[in-house]
Amino acid sequence: MALEIAPGILWQRLPLPSGQTVNAWALRDGDGWTVVDCGMSNEPALEVWRRLLSPAGPLEGRPVRRVIGTHLHADHVGMAGWLCAEFDGELWMTRSEYLQASLLQARSGGLMSASELSFYARAGWDAAALGALQPMGRHMAPLPTRYRRIRDGECVRIGDDDWQVLVGSGHSTEHACLYCPARGLLLSGDQVLPSISSNVSVWPSEPGANPMQDWLASLAMLRRVVPDDVLVLPAHHDPFRGLHGRLAQLERKRHRALDRLRDALEQADRRAVDCFETLFGRKEFASVFVQQLATGEAVAYLHYLVDRGEAVVHEDVHGIAWYRDAAQALPGSAER
Repeated sequence: MALEIAPGILWQRLPLPSGQTVNAWALRDGDGWTVVDCGMSNEPALEVWRRLLSPAGPLEGRPVRRVIGTHLHADHVGMAGWLCAEFDGELWMTRSEYLQASLLQARSGGLMSASELSFYARAGWDAAALGALQPMGRHMAPLPTRYRRIRDGECVRIGDDDWQVLVGSGHSTEHACLYCPARGLLLSGDQVLPSISSNVSVWPSEPGANPMQDWLASLAMLRRVVPDDVLVLPAHHDPFRGLHGRLAQLERKRHRALDRLRDALEQADRRAVDCFETLFGRKEFASVFVQQLATGEAVAYLHYLVDRGEAVVHEDVHGIAWYRDAAQALPGSAER
């Protein structure tokens, strides 16, 4: 079950429908606990939480006083509403993450809007793929109707320790990491993972965003603020050391993908869906949801180049966006 990774800090893996897991961190906080991230709302995760919270469980029957959600995704805050209701606890999140999570949860049972469908059609999805789309926000219990906002640079007291809030962007708009200098610990959420790269996507709600630029800037911020020798407690997979080396790996991976994309755009105009093989080494994906992630990330790479003036985009008569190398753009064209 739970493993004490450091004094007063318990690590628990929670099951996801994909067969993978997400890490939840329970930090001793006075007579109770503060939980950082809490898994998706589903029966297997609920069973794990009931075992953890039982008097004979690792949390010793003590109450969860506070849930801190690093960001909006369901595997991080899906159980937050249940935990807060069970113990009359508080939910702490950055403002934009709380508001976006609340909106996604409220819309999870509805239909895709026309603007959402047009986003994926513009990226090159065909009618059959568009018909299979579903709104995000599933596996998320209703969030509390009130929350406590946390801000970049704020000091959060948990038990006897002070944790600094470090807000990054790219994977989500206002992702909160927690850094404890005195103990050399970084709760990194999805902002830094040990063996996979976090998805960095443009989403229909902000179709002109440049999250890849935000992501790279956030990695640079973490390198400046957090020393290399911390123990990183990530949201997925195992804790690790060597933060700066991992940040450099993540940066190199993105820049290599950008170089491949530059070469591809020199050869031919491309839609976002035409960039899958160049960026990810495959043309097709196992599920519609994974294809959504791939589409959003392909658009993020393309927007990065467009905003740097290295690529231009134009729409054809069907409203599909085509990207090309800026050096090959026609003078006086409507491309940007």
